[in-house]
Amino acid sequence: MTSSAMPSPAHASVLDLAPVLPVVVIDDAADAVPLARALVAGGLPAIEVTLRTPAALDAIRAIAAEVPDAVVGAGTVISAGGAADAVDAGARFLVSPGWTPALLDAMKGSGVPFLPGVSTASEVVALLEQGVTEMKFFPAEAAGGTAYLTSLSAPLPRARFCPTGGISPASAPAYLALPNVGCVGGSWMLPRDAIAIGDWPRVEALAREAAALRAR
Repeated sequence: MTSSAMPSPAHASVLDLAPVLPVVVIDDAADAVPLARALVAGGLPAIEVTLRTPAALDAIRAIAAEVPDAVVGAGTVISAGGAADAVDAGARFLVSPGWTPALLDAMKGSGVPFLPGVSTASEVVALLEQGVTEMKFFPAEAAGGTAYLTSLSAPLPRARFCPTGGISPASAPAYLALPNVGCVGGSWMLPRDAIAIGDWPRVEALAREAAALRAR
């Protein structure tokens, strides 16, 4: 599935919407809509807004209400309350850096797709036992990178990943070439200096480059 042909979110995995999932930290909710529009125009419709700032939930609300072509989700979900608040704000998927049984139950009960974070084979096996096959691999580079994911692919072929953490435009294609990687997460298309001055054409151009990475 190419980034230009976004499948229906009701029937598609977040991993299949685009080769790159932008990981967004928003300090000012007023930036949310133009930022999201720039990402969508560049071919990255799935947008992970991290719950790291006070503006995050308002940003999710604004994107959900005003950018219909965006599939906005919440990242850094680390509690049941955070999951519920994100979905109430309009998040259409959830991403966590790790998981516990309580957090997994909350994400399962949220009514939206979710990517629980893993960094070990045991965590992957535990999720597979729970019927979860799609996961975030985090922190990707620090946890072993492409070599680690390659090692997981033979014994655990049902698991699919969105590696995130330390990935760059240079390293992303190697991840995307792996059979167990659906997309990668990153923030390199969101330079803070561009966001600070509202240089949305630059964000769109970087997003377009990221959306083309799978074709390289």
